[in-house]
Amino acid sequence: MPLRNALSALALAAALAVGIGVSAFAQTTGDAVNATVVDLELVLAADGSGSIDDQELRLQREGYAAAITHANVLAAIAAGGTGRIAVAYVEWGGADSQHTIVDWTVIDGPASAAAFAAELRSRPRAARGWNSISGAIDYSAGLIRSNAFEGARKVIDVSGDGPQRGGRPVEAARDEAVLNGITINALVLRSPGGGYPGPGGMPLADHYTLSVIGGFGAFVMTADRGESFRNAILAKMIREIADRGPTGAQQAER
Repeated sequence: MPLRNALSALALAAALAVGIGVSAFAQTTGDAVNATVVDLELVLAADGSGSIDDQELRLQREGYAAAITHANVLAAIAAGGTGRIAVAYVEWGGADSQHTIVDWTVIDGPASAAAFAAELRSRPRAARGWNSISGAIDYSAGLIRSNAFEGARKVIDVSGDGPQRGGRPVEAARDEAVLNGITINALVLRSPGGGYPGPGGMPLADHYTLSVIGGFGAFVMTADRGESFRNAILAKMIREIADRGPTGAQQAER
């Protein structure tokens, strides 16, 4: 057996002996792009459309910033196999308006979480237009496909206060992401007076359940503005990080 092949075989055996998956092993060889192994690749895709005013946008960002730095979230991260996750924060609006507000960041403790939160609070608003959830999913899935991480789990966390309005059918975007190993969860923001219904007047949460979420373990949560939203974000993030199940329809190779 050639020396290089013998060494690769020994390395693989050692990796398996200490519980490192084949995907992680591939990142240490010349056969795959060198990537940082994490427990979770998570895109937080928040509604920045025209239905969200500046005060509501600040409240949303503050909710995510508070959650990522919360002791229970940090404990959930630390309990993972690598003790780290990769997170990106996106705001989305119309079909041509999706924006990375905070790029991929490794969260592995209080310092990195605080840095992520500080950047999130400081960045200017960018999204415009109306509620292309399909655009948000496509953009977020692209960030996962093209990043420099290899996560055992891949999740897009969509929050919104209205139905799909522009771009390609949201079901098509969802199905494509799920087939690429990504689970999509959702948080529906309830507006005073009932807000925006789903297609045909159905409750917005039902629209998200039927057309937006997908993949193993997918779920929808609902919340009002303010403290209810903060609590929901915290519970949702802990659930996504602590889950050890697979994501997507399969564990697809990139």
